Amino acid sequence: MFRGEAGGPEGAGVAVVIAAKDEAPRVGSTVRAARALPGVDLVVVVDDGSADRTADVALDAGARVLRHSRNRGKGAAMETGAEGVRLIEAHGDGAPRPPRHLLFLDADLEATAAAAAPLIEPVTGGKADMTIALFPATRTRLGGHGFVVRLARGGVRKATGWEPEQPLNGQRCVTRAAFETAKPLATGFGVETGLTIDVLRAGFRVLEVEVPLEHRATGTDLRAQWHRAHQFADVARALAVREFRPTAWRQWDRTRERARTVGRQLAGKVGPMSWRNRPK
Repeated sequence: MFRGEAGGPEGAGVAVVIAAKDEAPRVGSTVRAARALPGVDLVVVVDDGSADRTADVALDAGARVLRHSRNRGKGAAMETGAEGVRLIEAHGDGAPRPPRHLLFLDADLEATAAAAAPLIEPVTGGKADMTIALFPATRTRLGGHGFVVRLARGGVRKATGWEPEQPLNGQRCVTRAAFETAKPLATGFGVETGLTIDVLRAGFRVLEVEVPLEHRATGTDLRAQWHRAHQFADVARALAVREFRPTAWRQWDRTRERARTVGRQLAGKVGPMSWRNRPK
């Protein structure tokens, strides 16, 4: 395997993976900005059961699109996107190449996604195995996730000894090797917390990087409070799973998900993930 000075693949490109649900008004500009990032030669959007034109808009913007027939959550969408990148690489033309690094971006970043370049360089340069975005101070104030952030931050510190400033930030660049160690990913809103813990426990290096990205802030109405309650529960579950016999729990999650997928396919309720492509 080709390796750089820090053990990462030398000359690996970067694939952007965007999980999206009902993001038709924003995903197009996000894809266009992501495609212009240095080192990026592939953008994969996972339409996670959208009811709008998210998939069509992403295709028009130049992304490859995978679609879940029903909403399966961010963690599942991230895994589907990474698997899609692997399949593209496995069936690509030309000489074999190292696996691409994965840059995960939210669908609602829009034009500010063009500012994600600082997340890429430490990974491609062999300085880190995963980078996590630090949004500006104004983003922290707008977010309003104080109690969930404290839970995630304290949980990561207890599990690994390292305390992230913004543990819930989903904008991350990660080597394929580091990503694979964290599979299956935590479910729901616990995916970022679980990913950080699993990557650090596997001995990989994690670095927070300040980037001028912006996306929609969560409000303070009843719906927003309900969202935070779900987020708190998912983060707490991700921490509990990793505190008590993490290997056994992760194996159980993997086995259970595979059994459910097979059962649905046999029952004819849902097919496997499917590519959406523009006709040539």
